[in-house]
Amino acid sequence: MYSNKEYIRHILLFIITFLCTTLAGGEWLFGRSILSSEKPLTWAYFLESMQFSLPFIGILLIHEMGHLFTSIYHRVKSSLPYFIPLWLGFLGMPSIGTMGAIIRMKTLVSSRKKFFDIGVAGPIAGFVIAFGVLVYGFQNLPEADYIYQVHPEYQDPNYSPDESENLNLELGYNLLFWGMEKVLATPDRMPNMMEVIHYPYLFAGYLALFFTALNLLPIGQLDGGHVIFGLFPNHHRVISLSFYIAFLFFAGLGMVNPYEGTEYLLLALPLYVGFIYICFRRVSISNSTKWTITLSIVALQYVLLFIFPDVQGYSGWLLFAFILGRVIGIEHPKVKDGREINLPRKVIAWLAIIIFILCFTPQPFQVS
Repeated sequence: MYSNKEYIRHILLFIITFLCTTLAGGEWLFGRSILSSEKPLTWAYFLESMQFSLPFIGILLIHEMGHLFTSIYHRVKSSLPYFIPLWLGFLGMPSIGTMGAIIRMKTLVSSRKKFFDIGVAGPIAGFVIAFGVLVYGFQNLPEADYIYQVHPEYQDPNYSPDESENLNLELGYNLLFWGMEKVLATPDRMPNMMEVIHYPYLFAGYLALFFTALNLLPIGQLDGGHVIFGLFPNHHRVISLSFYIAFLFFAGLGMVNPYEGTEYLLLALPLYVGFIYICFRRVSISNSTKWTITLSIVALQYVLLFIFPDVQGYSGWLLFAFILGRVIGIEHPKVKDGREINLPRKVIAWLAIIIFILCFTPQPFQVS
């Protein structure tokens, strides 16, 4: 089915990604770059760092294999998983070692049922493993003084976080992570959300929930888009566009503040309006409708911030919103066989929607 050349290419990408995530995991686990003389790269260091990379890459692999095996079952030709390595430690910058993984469909998907099955299999398979990793992580938290191994400076009575030059990454809660913490974690051992990055199983599980929610967004040809297409094929376009508008609205909330100076607004406001308009360029609606939506989003954001100046969205979503609008697209291809999916698939579809609600984090990463 696949040539030797394909196997070699995909296996090499997987190995490189695993190495990159292991190196990145060590940096999160120990709180310092592997290039630092405080913690030189050794075999023991590498093995410890695999506490992050093994569960994290394992979850991504199970997710993609869910897509792959389902496509094979439905005789839809697809590529092997492409793992995308990205480690920035050599630049002194934090990363998670990867930009994720994808498979590429090589033939057209002919039916609504096949689109649904292939789309939903990945996130559900990955979610089950991520849930197990988090259960293990919450039930096997180290002693409370473990954090002093990573940050010995915390024991200094004169230490002040405000004076620290370290990069701080605070994770945001989603419903599932919050609920599992309350039910499973020993309270005096549970780290705050700025220290979870040093707990490899919790951090790997958290990232898996983040990627699961990202894939299950009910937009375009994302896995969540396939789910919505399976449930509501005649309304997919409206649902996808509406959710995309809401997603873009939240992402950009606070980008242009009415209380900024006039000179700033004269520069920032036109640039921001142009960015929002560009995000809708590939949508098959009239140009006047694109401008109406664009100006409505910006106007509503402006009014909301004028009334509630402390309201903030999450600008970190803007890049993904741009990729959705300009690269992936927010519409779904038509199929020859549009027959309704059966009841078991409808149950799975609503389960996937519940998983999305539980996993989605409005403000996942706050850097200071």
